[in-house]
Amino acid sequence: MKKILVLCTGNSCRSQLAEGYLRYFAANKAEIYSAGIETHGVNPKAIQVMAEDHIDISAHTSNHVDEYAKIVFDAVITVCDNANEACPFFPGKVDRFHQNFPDPAKATGTPEEVMAEFRKVRDQIKAYSADFVNQYVNKQ
Repeated sequence: MKKILVLCTGNSCRSQLAEGYLRYFAANKAEIYSAGIETHGVNPKAIQVMAEDHIDISAHTSNHVDEYAKIVFDAVITVCDNANEACPFFPGKVDRFHQNFPDPAKATGTPEEVMAEFRKVRDQIKAYSADFVNQYVNKQ
């Protein structure tokens, strides 16, 4: 079973969304982890927009990448440029993937406009996650 890490800056939004969708799409075909270069706590709006799509990430925790130093990953996905640039070295043959998504936590405007940005990023990550599982996980 492949072990996949999703890495972001704060492990609060984008990596949490990706972890939720990758777990959903991969089902029992991969172990999915998420972490950050820092930890900012799971953003309540990320939990809310995932719940709107019937995926519960309310039990997720915000983890620092160092917590997973002893796990041998098959793949690391960075979901923001900052994490890609600061990504630590992972020993062994680790496939690296990078896709920069906008940070919905930085959205401004009315509450409706902020939630619209969270939903937009959620939908982008959902599509990426489905494609990733089809192209990487299902081709074991």
